[in-house]
Amino acid sequence: MSNPAVPPRSLAEALRARDDVSLAALLRARPDLITPVPTDLTQLATRAGTRASVVRALERLDRFALQTAEALAVAADPAPHDELLALLTGDGGDPAVSAALPRALGTLREQALVWGEDDRLRLVRTARELLAPSPQHPSPTGLGPTVREATAGMSPGRIQDIVTTAGLGSTHDAVSALASLTELFTDRKRMATLLAGLPEESREVLSRLVWGPPYGQVTADPAAHLRRLLDLGLLVPTTPGTVVLPREVALHLRGGRAHRAVEPVAPAVEPAASHRPQVVDATAAGQAYTALATVEELLKDWDEGGPAVLRAGGLSVRDLKRTAVALDVAEPVAAFWVELAYAAGLIASDGEADERYAATPAHDEWLEQPAAQRWARLAEAWLTATRVAGVVGGRDAKDRTLSALGPGLDRSAAPEVRHRVLTLLAGLPEGTSPSAASVLTRLRWERPLRGPQREDDLRSRLAEWTLNEAELLGVTGRGALSGHGRALLGATAPRTASVAPQGPGDKLPVHHHRPAVTEPLSAAEQATASAASARLLAPLLPEPLDHVLLQADLTAVAPGPLERPLAEVLGVLADVESKGGATVYRFTPGSVRRALDAGQAASDLHAFLAAHSRTPVPQPLTYLIDDVARKHGHLRVGAASAYVRCDDDAVLNEILADKRASGLRLRRLAPTVLAAQADPATLLDGLRAMGFAPAAESAEGDVLITRAHAHRTPPGTAPEPVPDGPPIPDATLLSAAIRAIRAGDLASTTPRKNPAQPPHSTGELPRTSPADTLATMQAAVLTGDALWIGYVNAEGSATQRVIAPIRVEGGFVTAYDHTADEVRTYPLHRVTGVAELAEG
Repeated sequence: MSNPAVPPRSLAEALRARDDVSLAALLRARPDLITPVPTDLTQLATRAGTRASVVRALERLDRFALQTAEALAVAADPAPHDELLALLTGDGGDPAVSAALPRALGTLREQALVWGEDDRLRLVRTARELLAPSPQHPSPTGLGPTVREATAGMSPGRIQDIVTTAGLGSTHDAVSALASLTELFTDRKRMATLLAGLPEESREVLSRLVWGPPYGQVTADPAAHLRRLLDLGLLVPTTPGTVVLPREVALHLRGGRAHRAVEPVAPAVEPAASHRPQVVDATAAGQAYTALATVEELLKDWDEGGPAVLRAGGLSVRDLKRTAVALDVAEPVAAFWVELAYAAGLIASDGEADERYAATPAHDEWLEQPAAQRWARLAEAWLTATRVAGVVGGRDAKDRTLSALGPGLDRSAAPEVRHRVLTLLAGLPEGTSPSAASVLTRLRWERPLRGPQREDDLRSRLAEWTLNEAELLGVTGRGALSGHGRALLGATAPRTASVAPQGPGDKLPVHHHRPAVTEPLSAAEQATASAASARLLAPLLPEPLDHVLLQADLTAVAPGPLERPLAEVLGVLADVESKGGATVYRFTPGSVRRALDAGQAASDLHAFLAAHSRTPVPQPLTYLIDDVARKHGHLRVGAASAYVRCDDDAVLNEILADKRASGLRLRRLAPTVLAAQADPATLLDGLRAMGFAPAAESAEGDVLITRAHAHRTPPGTAPEPVPDGPPIPDATLLSAAIRAIRAGDLASTTPRKNPAQPPHSTGELPRTSPADTLATMQAAVLTGDALWIGYVNAEGSATQRVIAPIRVEGGFVTAYDHTADEVRTYPLHRVTGVAELAEG
């Protein structure tokens, strides 16, 4: 480890001075740095400075940490702490900024974006290149280049003219002239005097450029007030017709501030309404029950095979509309339920030639679980899914419509946004619902670079969808997070203690460092949280009932959810007329005939209703069942192409005489048999439309019982979320990675006796002859000294290692490997060379 008393000269040296806890925090915040694990700290520093990694790190900064980095990008390199503070607070100072700056610098240091002591703060070079002003990429601060940068292409004579016009003494070279001019522009009193002598038109030009963009257009023969600014160097020409306001001049006009508005404190999440927690929980439980009923209805609708899969994947617009009508919801809501069932692994494509969507085998297992557990599975799938139903109906990059269940719906940021929104809700007092606008404002402050600054950016839309979907699913009730929602959120709550300081009156808890980024938990932790959520929800859900209330108007009222066997039989015997807190079923001749077609006898139906009704079975319902049963099967339809037979030839005469039978093209084969040129299914539907109750029969003459045949997909798994970058490493991986990096760094930096191999060489392996290698190894066994070796494994990968040989025999060396922190055996022919380490 480096000497802490010596200031680091590079990012690698700064990382070398960190302890393991600090390195673990860096690798957790930037997991891309250990994919794969670096060989040493020098490689880790190099990787931390790559453009892709720095961009990713900057995107995850909150607004004030980002503003701090932007201020460092326009400060001197290195910059003292006081200069950075002055750029953020201006000449007047700001106690809130002063109090928040240590947190922001701590975040930037932790993520290896800034290194060095407070008197020599350095922004990583790649970050400076990304944030510093340039004509191609204007700075977010609105500042332009320095005087030295703006005059880089100007002739020395012209520079001397500017110095002379500004009232400064002429110098012998351009460098000292620019230094004199910079000193003038950064001197508050002298600069104020210089600006006071300008005409009003000149000051107006400067005021228009002061907050950016700093570039303006001038003609080949500028007006007098513009000429005055050019002569004084207050505007500097960059290209023909273009001038720029130097950074030092803009900072003076701004009062020393790099930003127009600095936001050191996270915006508060404002409460919109407050309810009793019991009301919130009861409302959320009601929504949870509705969610279960809706998903069950969707799966029941697709039980025999759902809609066809489009050639490009997904549901067609027509099928989505049909599903919305069947569920009695709007199309966007139907898309949400379909995607939720898909994310939970309850529906999938069957993979057959005429590919269709259908329920999965997991659906049958899900139906057997208690209601609270079924809800927990849906909620957990929603929390972690990257597929977003809200984008259904939009257009992709190739201007193709995005379909439900189709490709292109994954948004990697979705799980993080959902967790973050619910975390903000959890920070409010129980029963308090937030203002949606304040939630969006807070999210924009926490991730200002995660999208353009407009109202419809992706993160804002994801947050709005999260609030709506959480209410539909029953995670929230009346806009406030429910008790079981809090328990479920515990499965994915922030594990890094990092929420920015709150403003006055903010209800959110104050933690350390930057805003919390939700991290996924392990499968075991997630299961524990889901089980806890289910336990809290279970008492709030209504118990299934074993009875209905039959009424004289041929309806049955279910005053709550029904037990599954009762609901299944009643769903065949009657049609659902209305839903809500109570479900109303209506008995019709068609619904009774459907039950008889399913193999039930009239006596079975009477016994079923008598057993499950809390009221006497009404006489009209008894008459309806008996009347339909008496007619049911009187006519028999079979395949000839199709035929009708009946023991009563008067009934067949009535059919032949009916004009509605002309489309069936019937003819009499015998007194009790009619033949048709239509298939049996069409013939059955035609006769039923005429008011008859025919029954289908087999080739043997037996009545065919029509039951629904469930269609299931092959066993499979739910869709995997698309991660937003490398996964967060767990403690075990972090510990192993840090140990390997430390050991590799020891191998590459340990002083060696051979002066031709300096400690900070470019990673070249030691080279010695086989005889020298063997002799040095054998000597080290006797003396117990550690050696530095180069080793090439079976895959051809070369590494440096520090070992303490224990024995050498049979062409192998057995040694304690300091790099791996264990005893290993290496073939001598794979050792490229060996060098003795310097004493101490």
